[in-house]
Amino acid sequence: MTIRDTPWPEGTPCWVDVMVPDPKRAADFYGPLLGWNLIDQGGEYGGYLIAQVEGRGAAAIGPKPPGMEEMPSVWTTYLATDDADATAQKITAAGGRLLMPPGDVGPAGRMAMAFDSTGAAFGIWQAGRTTGIQIANVAGTLVWNECMTRDFEAAKAFYSSVFGYEYDDMSGGGFQYATAKVNGNIIGGIGGLPAEVPAEVPAHWNTYFGVKDTDAAVAKIGQQGGSVLRAPQDSPYGRMAQVADDQGVPFNVISVSADS
Repeated sequence: MTIRDTPWPEGTPCWVDVMVPDPKRAADFYGPLLGWNLIDQGGEYGGYLIAQVEGRGAAAIGPKPPGMEEMPSVWTTYLATDDADATAQKITAAGGRLLMPPGDVGPAGRMAMAFDSTGAAFGIWQAGRTTGIQIANVAGTLVWNECMTRDFEAAKAFYSSVFGYEYDDMSGGGFQYATAKVNGNIIGGIGGLPAEVPAEVPAHWNTYFGVKDTDAAVAKIGQQGGSVLRAPQDSPYGRMAQVADDQGVPFNVISVSADS
């Protein structure tokens, strides 16, 4: 279990949220699946729902902003920054582009949305009153984030330039993957999309939520109207599966031990 009440180190995945056509439906899906208590932030924040686990912020669900109704719904990974404006400049200098320039979210913090140089979308978050995820690495919370791209080397160079990432490369046998490190600590991964992935699938960040039993979670997802994109399989890090919720939003689940 990871508990944190202070800002995350720069470049660390510090928050995830999903914007969907029907937030109430999403709350009804994820709440029972992941044990979330969802707290409505009110009209001032557009009905944004903070998911809590053990009384601590773990993720969020929100409505799609006006004018973006036709865009695909995805889980967005936010990377911590000490200075959103300076990081935004680094993003464009490294070949990325801004989808939404830095702006304040009331007293909560300052954020921006961007594409990396290979087309993967992500957010940046400069902590104010809201520092980001307060609990992780247990059932119902964020366990892993990874950028999957069609240009592995370019993606590594981009995040190294913007956030100072260092890498431990695990590639081999046609498999491209590296763990990314900040201050010597592993914070996520970057991988190459396999050739069999359809061309219409863009570069993207994956979100993994912890569950106590992957097979049971996958069964529940099906019962709740979701779908299985990749069946449960064992890995050195836990049994995992790629799934989608009942509004078609993809995400991953991975088993975590009770004492993680």
